[in-house]
Amino acid sequence: MKLPLTETTRLDKWLWAARFFKTRTLATNAIELGRVLQNEQRVKPAHTVRSGDILEIHHGEQVWTVTVLLVSETRGPAPLAQTMYQETEASRTARATEAEKRRYFHEPAAAIHGRPTKRDRRRLDSGWG
Repeated sequence: MKLPLTETTRLDKWLWAARFFKTRTLATNAIELGRVLQNEQRVKPAHTVRSGDILEIHHGEQVWTVTVLLVSETRGPAPLAQTMYQETEASRTARATEAEKRRYFHEPAAAIHGRPTKRDRRRLDSGWG
């Protein structure tokens, strides 16, 4: 299968087609909240995307910095969607570092089952978990 390519498209459509967001509505909301920057500037969802643009996408705890390679308005399979952009090396290493930190992080409240007692709450607040 081959994606139909265009020269420009809306930013929210491109983010949806490149599979950064499940729906266009989620992509639009992220753009409006300033979680997506195009060439280091806040833009609106209808702003056009061209090949060569640099996007910084904050999705949950992950931050992606990608360069747009292909522009398409249609959502295709994931392997084809991954050919639409190229992640920068700095972004890739930063995401790997954050994933490693999350792997070894221990949530202090995980040992408490149910509602914490007054003693448990004091221990959590003091950082002794």
